[in-house]
Amino acid sequence: MTNTVTTLTPAVTAQSPWAVETHGLTKKFGGRTAVNGVDLLVPRGCAFGYLGPNGAGKTTLIRVLLGLTHADAGTMRLLGHDVPAQRDIALARVGAIVDEPRFHQHLTGRQNLEILAAAREPAATQRIDGALDRVGILHRDNDRVSKYSMGMRQRLGVAACLLGDPHLLILDEPMNGLDPGGMVDMREMITSLVAEGRTVVLSSHLLDEIERTCDAVAIVDQGRIIRQGPITELLAGSSLEVEIECDAPERALFLLTSGPLGAKASVIDDHLLVTLAADTSRDAVAEINRILVTGDVAVYRLQENHASLEKWFLEVTSRLGDQQ
Repeated sequence: MTNTVTTLTPAVTAQSPWAVETHGLTKKFGGRTAVNGVDLLVPRGCAFGYLGPNGAGKTTLIRVLLGLTHADAGTMRLLGHDVPAQRDIALARVGAIVDEPRFHQHLTGRQNLEILAAAREPAATQRIDGALDRVGILHRDNDRVSKYSMGMRQRLGVAACLLGDPHLLILDEPMNGLDPGGMVDMREMITSLVAEGRTVVLSSHLLDEIERTCDAVAIVDQGRIIRQGPITELLAGSSLEVEIECDAPERALFLLTSGPLGAKASVIDDHLLVTLAADTSRDAVAEINRILVTGDVAVYRLQENHASLEKWFLEVTSRLGDQQ
């Protein structure tokens, strides 16, 4: 995807450190609470993941933010503007994909964008070529959308967002339908958009892609946020994992689990995997090596594994399950 830098227009944005700000946001459908008292702060100029399983309330939150459905309680601001009071001003520089992008199937990709651009300011029409090129489908612009794959429709949806020169993009499951190469392209495009000073909010259930793409996340489950913050800070509270290759894994397992270190360990494919508590000092890694060598175990490899967002997420949700 080609990176075409477009100058932003700060004058349309109110002064606020947050691209998205909600307090106590709540949305109910009958007796079901889809968005449950959400306090969300999305910093400007970052890629932010709104992460949770299907049915967690991610899409409903987006619909509330965009005014597609009303909130039952709480307050919200987009780009520093109160919504819904200043919704039109805020949405002038917001691009969004909600659910799967929908287009006129019998028209070409370009014709669809021309229709959308006509509803915006005159400059939007001039952005069509750049938007198509940026998402990698300029060479298919004159094909009917009915001939597009789901991945290509996703790309066309992002191109539609770019017509308004957005300060904030909100993308609902943007990786759906993309092959591995397409995911890499999407990741690179999001990175380039953030590099220009824009904010990109990604709603997704794909933890691995969010970790590769985003700077910060909010974890949502059953309509409420259970954790949020920079990924590096969240992972800093995860458990410490050490992978060990040695000549006697069963003996190593006994030495580490029965001693004062109190490690949790298991043998997997002739390797020893040791899990230590989140607040454990890194000196414990050296202590593991000392215990094994003193116990006549030959250590061939000892590697500290960095915690993944997926592993951290499972730890957090399992702890919440224990509390219920």
